[in-house]
Amino acid sequence: MVTIRADEISNIIRERIEQYNTEVKIVNTGTVLQVGDGIARIYGLDEVMAGELVEFEEGTIGIALNLESNNVGVVLMGDGLMIQEGSSVKATGRIAQIPVSESYLGRVINALAKPIDGRGEISASESRLIESPAPGIISRRSVYEPLQTGLIAIDSMIPIGRGQRELIIGDRQTGKTQ
Repeated sequence: MVTIRADEISNIIRERIEQYNTEVKIVNTGTVLQVGDGIARIYGLDEVMAGELVEFEEGTIGIALNLESNNVGVVLMGDGLMIQEGSSVKATGRIAQIPVSESYLGRVINALAKPIDGRGEISASESRLIESPAPGIISRRSVYEPLQTGLIAIDSMIPIGRGQRELIIGDRQTGKTQ
């Protein structure tokens, strides 16, 4: 019979204690209350932020938009056909953002900025929040190109600038938006 010595056991225990990883990972999880029409109601995501990405157990991504006291309304960014009541949801801790770069020009992407045109992945070094504020009026580029409607009478009487409405001047109810 094999005999085990006390010093061997204590050495093994010491090695295991030294190798023990004390990393604690807190995961904010919830449960699906109802799902339909691209919206899911989630219970239990108490620490979720507005605009934060959440991931369902079957892989669909959603954006938490409607934060209520007892549930969270999540917009699904996929078909969500496999999501059922009672399935698990976890918060990712990331606010919804989209990668930006020149390589996105001329490409076809889905709502999560994944390419769907079959031309391969798109590399981007920067990202921008989806819900970012618009630049102020002063920092915007001024109108530098006229917008031609094709009607000589309108083009000669009403100066319309391409890109902004700052050149359309007139009283109320005079059809400026038309």
